[in-house]
Amino acid sequence: MPQPTTIIAIDWSGRIDTAGQRRHIVAATWHNGKVRVENGRTREEIADWLIALAKQDPALVVGFDFCFIFTAWFLRERGVTNAPAFWQTVAEHGERWLSRDNEDRRFWGKPHKRPAEFSGAQLHRMLRATDIDCKLAAHIPEEERALRVKGITPKSVFQIGGSGSVGTASLRGMAILQRLHQAGFRIWPFDKPVPGQPLVVEMYTRLNTGPVHKSNATARAAYLLRKRKEDPAYAALNQAALKQARAGEDAFDALISCMVMAQYRDTFYTLPQPRDPSYTLEGWTWAPPIST
Repeated sequence: MPQPTTIIAIDWSGRIDTAGQRRHIVAATWHNGKVRVENGRTREEIADWLIALAKQDPALVVGFDFCFIFTAWFLRERGVTNAPAFWQTVAEHGERWLSRDNEDRRFWGKPHKRPAEFSGAQLHRMLRATDIDCKLAAHIPEEERALRVKGITPKSVFQIGGSGSVGTASLRGMAILQRLHQAGFRIWPFDKPVPGQPLVVEMYTRLNTGPVHKSNATARAAYLLRKRKEDPAYAALNQAALKQARAGEDAFDALISCMVMAQYRDTFYTLPQPRDPSYTLEGWTWAPPIST
């Protein structure tokens, strides 16, 4: 089975301003063992770059750290049955859903509180199955997960404001997925991976980094120092990439995710179909083995 020759992990941003996008969207690229970390592109420029890169090197795998789609029940409510159709719905309605004047208060966060529909015993309704898996996989056996959802604070794609919100970046990211899909990229798990064709996966950076106070520069530096002592791949990193990762959380997330993806690059063309039929509709986050 051939392996990808290029791995790119992108730390995403939902910022609407151009300067904010150029500053906070960071791409870490592994190509045949060499790694670079860079920002400076907007979301649309990221799409342009990836499409051009795939023409030169179609054995390309890209990881984005935003939700690729919403819950299955919301898709059915919108009358769509597959991811491309929903991305088109987002293209038509996404910015309205992000507006403070939006009448659908299921899109919550500052200034709106989480609605009762997503609270208490109904908390699970705002989460995809893969969101729950990502939060619990490292700590709780699968048979116990259904009993423990209320004991965590998973982030929902419906949350578009406030600390840790992922909805804004995800809604604005889905337009990029639509462009990439139309350009021939396979979007897993909605498309089956094909060796030698560009592939996109959803990732969750916390599963890649493991426990670390990544907003703290000292903690980031200590993490990277430990990795360089333990792992020859980190020891071989150039100083420019390490400097960027030490300097900022966005670059740190991108670099660590890229390194983890590169470590498991031989698995991407054999990614399985979802074990649960609902994941075919809701998506499935790629994750390394828990021991990583």
